[in-house]
Amino acid sequence: MLGRPLLAIDIGGGTQDILLYRPDQPLENCVQLILPSPTVICARKVEAATAARRDVFLTGYLMGGGALVGALRRHLAAGLRVYATAAAARTVYDDLDRVRRLGIVVTEAPPDDAVTIKTGDVDLDTLAASLAPYGVELPGEVAIAVLDHGEAPQGMSDRLFRFQHWRRFVADGGKLTDLLYRRPPQYLTRMRAVQEQAPGAWLMDTGAAALWGALGDERVAAHSGEGLIVLNCGNQHTIGVLLQEGRVWGLFEHHTSVLSGHKLAAFVAKLRAGELTQEEVFNDGGHGCYIHPDYRPGKGFHFVAVTGPQRRLTIHQDYYWAAPFGDMMLSGCFGLIAAVAATGRQSAPVKHQ
Repeated sequence: MLGRPLLAIDIGGGTQDILLYRPDQPLENCVQLILPSPTVICARKVEAATAARRDVFLTGYLMGGGALVGALRRHLAAGLRVYATAAAARTVYDDLDRVRRLGIVVTEAPPDDAVTIKTGDVDLDTLAASLAPYGVELPGEVAIAVLDHGEAPQGMSDRLFRFQHWRRFVADGGKLTDLLYRRPPQYLTRMRAVQEQAPGAWLMDTGAAALWGALGDERVAAHSGEGLIVLNCGNQHTIGVLLQEGRVWGLFEHHTSVLSGHKLAAFVAKLRAGELTQEEVFNDGGHGCYIHPDYRPGKGFHFVAVTGPQRRLTIHQDYYWAAPFGDMMLSGCFGLIAAVAATGRQSAPVKHQ
């Protein structure tokens, strides 16, 4: 594991999982929190404004949409107004004209009578202030995982655009170490917004963090040489990966809400056989699938490890529920720690009050 303290934050669609890692004590004794995700927190504020018949004004940073976007749609449907700065509005769509067509007024000046809601995936100052009464200080080095669709070109599906990122990664060798960023690509706008809020932080996709984290389970790691399949069943997205000794040979990504246990098992079987296609997953409402042309399952890739809060989708399958260090909900945090340790480098400390 890592030889220095690290604040690891894995931000999903339902929860944000936080671990204050310290190498001088057992992992079980490190401070850890499972809190509502930022999009859920903001959505609740919108819902309260809807109930009070108040307009809302969003200001802050681009962040994960999910629950917040759903709440905004319901707010508009109730005949109420939504105002947002350009940066906050991109939480809904990167294309601001599309945001306006939805009925959101893009403006930098808040109306006097609107409820102001601050957007953003990270609030280290609030976290630090919450822990201060317990005598707990945040580590200076920070690693954060978010799911980033990326800014798709106008007219292109954001599902396809996100999966192009995965496809390039697998085609270029699929090295797990390439999934941790100091400087994320320009098109990964959510990660770059996070980096504005936490300058110097390491960045990673939530799916990648889950992969790294699952390998923290000794039973999972024991199958790395022969090849295995890792499933991360998140609250919004599910990703299945062909993994062997630090290399990703192929993967598919889908929306969890569309999946049944039977459908997921069928996708897993086809993935192992090398038969699952981009069209099959995309036409079912998912993002896609890509398997490297050199992939050969041989006698391996039969072991399936599952992590993620929706892992009950696999309850009727003979899959192994991974629990690195005995805690499945912190898989992404453990993955962030392992990935940072594997780089052998240290990032600049992140300033917070």
